[in-house]
Amino acid sequence: MGIFDKMFGSSNGSSNERNTKKEDKVLPWQALTEVSQLSEIEKRSQTKTQLIFKHSTRCGISSMVMKQFVSMYDLEANFDLYYLDLLNYREVSNEVGYTFQVIHQSPQLLIIKNRTTVAHASHGAINDLDLKRFE
Repeated sequence: MGIFDKMFGSSNGSSNERNTKKEDKVLPWQALTEVSQLSEIEKRSQTKTQLIFKHSTRCGISSMVMKQFVSMYDLEANFDLYYLDLLNYREVSNEVGYTFQVIHQSPQLLIIKNRTTVAHASHGAINDLDLKRFE
């Protein structure tokens, strides 16, 4: 099972296998793969808070923080949630830093509201953020 299957869900596996495992929580991720998406994120941030999770798929700490974030995330929250694989989309990652005026770190969560980064955190501090404050 690949990283995207784990994050977005997979239809592979027998029904018996799916029934015996605890259901994994699947977040409403939107893949951030194009620099052009950043202008749309800015525009949408005027009416709805946007979250960008920058993740390094080769980093154990990033994977651990991602799992914690997924398990703690409130599916009822009113955010657009973007996932950025910064190893495969380095140009996008660089532009995120420039556009939203944050120094690159990994893992990193950016909270964008009214075209501005209102908060950001990296590593374990990501899961200390009270996201409800930013809805």
